[in-house]
Amino acid sequence: MIDFYTLTSPNTQKIFLMLEECDLEYRLIYVDVWAGEQYKPEFTKINPNRKVPAIIDHDGPDGEPYTVIESGAILQYLAEKTGRFLPNVKVKRYETLQWLVLQVASLGPMCGQLVHFSRDAITGNEYSTSRYRSEVNRLFDLYDDRLATHRYVACDEYTIADIAAFPWLRHVNLLKIDLSSRPSIKRWIDEIEQRPATKKMLAWLPIATTKSSRDIATEDDKDRFFGRGKYARA
Repeated sequence: MIDFYTLTSPNTQKIFLMLEECDLEYRLIYVDVWAGEQYKPEFTKINPNRKVPAIIDHDGPDGEPYTVIESGAILQYLAEKTGRFLPNVKVKRYETLQWLVLQVASLGPMCGQLVHFSRDAITGNEYSTSRYRSEVNRLFDLYDDRLATHRYVACDEYTIADIAAFPWLRHVNLLKIDLSSRPSIKRWIDEIEQRPATKKMLAWLPIATTKSSRDIATEDDKDRFFGRGKYARA
């Protein structure tokens, strides 16, 4: 059994997809980050970085419980645990790991910052919004070029590189990204949306949303979440 600490973000969606794809038994444990539940001592003990996702694998290495934090590390851990979605062929494996790291280091953070500065930040951040929008467009072009010559992100098979990128690249409405000139991403999204695990994840999201207090979060809740106001450490 795997305890899956989650809410609704693209990073948690990755892990839901992976657990479903691997047919692993798991238990959903919601952490309402908008209500500050990630700061509770019991969760801080699980993840000192105070973020979701996190997992506890009760059948970890040597049969002992093992905790994994950070979505990219969780994907690699589950891939190695199950022998799925991380190729054994060295070139394919390295390609997969490179594109996994690119998503974790670039695509996710840039998309997250774009959403923040275009939706949640106070006025007067035009430079920040423009900066992140330009970078997100560049990354979408990068993925579209890659998918123009590869069926999947890393190679000719579905891997954790696809699972990592999908929740971010599908958020074109939230990001206000135009896919009309990026047909390869559109083709790839359409294909992945037909996978049973993806259909289950998309059906789960509205349920998970009911576990979040984002829509009723106070300004103090938001300040604490974003590390601003009296919570800023500058």
